[in-house]
Amino acid sequence: MSMFLTQLLLSLAWTVVGIVLVLGGTWLFDRLTPIDYRAEIRKGNVAAGVVLASVVLSITAVVVSNLVT
Repeated sequence: MSMFLTQLLLSLAWTVVGIVLVLGGTWLFDRLTPIDYRAEIRKGNVAAGVVLASVVLSITAVVVSNLVT
């Protein structure tokens, strides 16, 4: 049972690390680009939503590939 709890806690810890990295990458992208994507999405700009979604997916792909290896 102890091995199971250890693995569970490690999985939860790496999950938190992954979430923090994705949020940090998204925050960094938001700071480095001159466009306010959130305001554009609120106005109904679909292209801004697609760009932001692709950024989040690409950051997530990098984080997952680094956490798996």
